[in-house]
Amino acid sequence: MKRLISMLALMSIGGAHVALANSELQKQIEDPNQWAIQTGDYANLRYSKLDQINKDNVGKLQVAWTFSTGVLRGHEGSPLVVGDIMYVHTPFPNTVYALDLSKDGQIIWRYEPKQDAEVIPVMCCDTVNRGVAYADNKIFLHQADTTVVALDAKTGKVIWSVKNGDPAKGETNTATVLPVKDKVIVGISGGEFGVRGSVTAYSMADGKLLWRGYSMGPDSDTLMDPEKTTHLGKPVGKDSGLTTWEGDQWKIGGGTTWGWYSYDPEENLMYYGSGNPSTWNPTQRPGDNRWSMTIWARDVDTGMAKWVYQMTPHDEWDYDGINEMILTEQKIGDKDRKLLTHFDRNGFGYTLDRVNGELLVAEKYDPTVNWATEVVMDPKSDQYGRPQVVSQYSTEQNGEDTNTTGVCPAALGTKDQQPAAYSPKTELFYVPTNHVCMDYEPFRVSYTAGQPYVGATLSMYPPKDSHGGMGNFIAWDNKEGKIKWSLPEPFSVWSGALATAGDVVFYGTLEGYLKAVDAATGKELYRFKTPSGVIGNVMTYAHGGNQYVAVLSGVGGWAGIGLAAGLTNPTDGLGAVGGYSALSNYTALGGTLTVFSLPK
Repeated sequence: MKRLISMLALMSIGGAHVALANSELQKQIEDPNQWAIQTGDYANLRYSKLDQINKDNVGKLQVAWTFSTGVLRGHEGSPLVVGDIMYVHTPFPNTVYALDLSKDGQIIWRYEPKQDAEVIPVMCCDTVNRGVAYADNKIFLHQADTTVVALDAKTGKVIWSVKNGDPAKGETNTATVLPVKDKVIVGISGGEFGVRGSVTAYSMADGKLLWRGYSMGPDSDTLMDPEKTTHLGKPVGKDSGLTTWEGDQWKIGGGTTWGWYSYDPEENLMYYGSGNPSTWNPTQRPGDNRWSMTIWARDVDTGMAKWVYQMTPHDEWDYDGINEMILTEQKIGDKDRKLLTHFDRNGFGYTLDRVNGELLVAEKYDPTVNWATEVVMDPKSDQYGRPQVVSQYSTEQNGEDTNTTGVCPAALGTKDQQPAAYSPKTELFYVPTNHVCMDYEPFRVSYTAGQPYVGATLSMYPPKDSHGGMGNFIAWDNKEGKIKWSLPEPFSVWSGALATAGDVVFYGTLEGYLKAVDAATGKELYRFKTPSGVIGNVMTYAHGGNQYVAVLSGVGGWAGIGLAAGLTNPTDGLGAVGGYSALSNYTALGGTLTVFSLPK
């Protein structure tokens, strides 16, 4: 209670500043000429109202200018644009550039953090970073070594910095942050090192820790009210984050939070997903392992969880639940609903009521998904909301030291963190997907702080009935739970999508193409080969009366880890190296921002 009173006092004292910072950021977000946060807006729509570039003229796009980041490895995330300045980030060492848009990207300032290179081996799947955020005239960066930095947006000067974790224990960061109200909300990586996941709110003004909510542990740690926090409409009960674990396993339980965050200002709720439980050997951690693999709705001011939904209880396949939550207002039947749509690694696309957590749709968004037959949708069933696991593909039922073959999807999921986009014009979601299966052999592993805590050997490959490739770019109806169209790709689509009012959808490919397709039909309208594979997220902005489209290229990430880290053993990269070995025939390492526009 004392902690709550002090928090409320701080909120009251800083009220005027909060309102000012909030209104400024909201103004930037609502201006389609700018791109102030990585997700484009708080709803994670990745939709732009700009339409100067449209389906009739997008075929005329040409390169306006380029910028080399000077860093190799995987380039995820996207640039930001605020006013006349573009902010560009890199993978480790997480350099940040401020570029003058009036001068074709001339460098205004650069921030070059000094990080210990020992953090690199502790990063699971490449040294990626998903970008900076803007608010309150500051640029916020969460570095690989978990240092959260606030930079002056005009000068690059460090205003404050705090340490969010300890790389010596396996705690690192690859994600962006959520700037909201007077707070900067950050997550943590390291599930493969036995890290216990959490989200933390820091003061936007000075970096003071305001609250932290863990993925598992007692109610005081998870910030749950056993009677008021609900799971599928029912109270979670006392210490639900303890009772579904054996002994003290929850202390190294995983459930890390390195994905995307969204926010509903009307409900004052933030939404995000927690990742896989530790270890990858399910036999070593009996129980549902709550609250890993979970969609969370938390109050932004207090951190208290309003509702949760665990998608994959007792995960046996490393199906991280961290992918983005996309917030829409749509009709279900004749009723307007505030919806949350989530494309999980486990291969199911979920639609929920984001106010109360009611599960509305759970359907496979790749037909090859075989580890489960369905998610039970009958609220009267004791299996309500649970996937029905197929014994043949259960790594626990088959046992330790047994190779379970032909599991679809692979551990990197039907979709990993690469974000989807939504167009309110078509009411369709545009989803980059992985069309990949795996063999999975769990083995017993012991925990040592700072050492890998995986306990499984994997290999990955396209499904037997594949179109011949490892990816698809699809359009999805979240109300019906159906694919409307699908474009096959030779490799996983590891780039984030962008939808626009010009009826165009953009995405990038691992071979290095930026592609533009018709939002209604999927017909390809444009492609351009960038210098390296694209795992960045496409964004758009306007400057000087012209609309631009920009994307970072630089192959890497989990799918490209073989190229990025020079790995050749097929089972390295947690099984990805062998699956994507042919990628080296199509692209090479690089780090380039490419900006496109129509001819002037």
